[in-house]
Amino acid sequence: QLLHPGHPLLISMSDLILERHANLLRQGALLIDPSDEGAEPHLLFLLTHEIASGDGQVLSKRLQFVRVSPDGSAAFAGWAPHLDLEPLAPSDRPLLKDTLNAPWICADQEARALGLAAGDLVPQHYKEVASRRIAHVDKTLTAIHGRLTGEIAFWSDRWLKLKEDQEAGKDVRLNLENARRTVTDLEGRLENRRKELQAMRHIINGTPVALGGALVIPIGLLNRLRSEPPADPITAAFAADAAARARIERVAMDAVRRSEESRGCKVVDVSAQKCGWDMTSYPPAADGRQPEPRHIEVKGRVTGATTVTITRNEILYALNQADKFLLAIVLVGESDQVSGPHFVKNPFTKEPDWAVSSINYDLQELLARATP
Repeated sequence: QLLHPGHPLLISMSDLILERHANLLRQGALLIDPSDEGAEPHLLFLLTHEIASGDGQVLSKRLQFVRVSPDGSAAFAGWAPHLDLEPLAPSDRPLLKDTLNAPWICADQEARALGLAAGDLVPQHYKEVASRRIAHVDKTLTAIHGRLTGEIAFWSDRWLKLKEDQEAGKDVRLNLENARRTVTDLEGRLENRRKELQAMRHIINGTPVALGGALVIPIGLLNRLRSEPPADPITAAFAADAAARARIERVAMDAVRRSEESRGCKVVDVSAQKCGWDMTSYPPAADGRQPEPRHIEVKGRVTGATTVTITRNEILYALNQADKFLLAIVLVGESDQVSGPHFVKNPFTKEPDWAVSSINYDLQELLARATP
């Protein structure tokens, strides 16, 4: 039997595990980001948010992840960022003594995460659920109103005709009474259903609650503490410089945007939404039909880099999107000169193994499969 989300056995197992071990989430964890060659750690908070109907029934419950940096800035971390992370080896924990005792960790960073959720993530969640709920209620009310008013009109017309027969001297008293009672019952049913459906429009927005957190250590920082050389020194050198990394990413995004717009596409930057790709490109209509949008994941690399790190989530998103997904590689040289973008269609063929959080791909092999 297939065990899937919503299956009674899975729900029972999840409830039992949380009942016994939920306190471990509050204690937190130390995780490694194998795709981050930088040197700045961050906190990752796991929050939950519920939206309920007026009678207390939970309509939607969502896990939300918020990243808080050492400077106190908070940002949405994506839908399942923990899948791209790895546990810290116990032997490496002593190397992080200074990081663990850093003053910024002891500050009330949880409040910053909750503040971002309350101001940004929660309203988005509420809007999605409320619009879906109200649309369903309105559609149901329209259908019920149309059906019952039709029946009321039929039986009201029937009552009038029977009334005319009675006035003409026919014995239709029983049928007349039945028609009157039917009209009254239908009008009562319509009013009750209208009240029930109007009550269903009342939606209660809950407050976000912190379930747990983790300190995320970049692999670049850990390699430095281990005194180990990076696998790709050129990429690591730029990754360690936050400003240089941001510049390369910006140049790469601009290059892809220009390339897509030159094809007549409308390009939307969705990188902040953490939806699994960086840009959505809408091709122009052809023969009166709108082609499928292109979901583009942009990877900017400094010229001379030898590898590209792809996270588990990125691979899964690519496999789920199939032909709609494109991997765009842009090489950035001195003075922001670019080579590319180089587009790779269907870059991945299978899901990573269950314990794999990221994979380093040979850059030249990917470029060999790319198209302009």
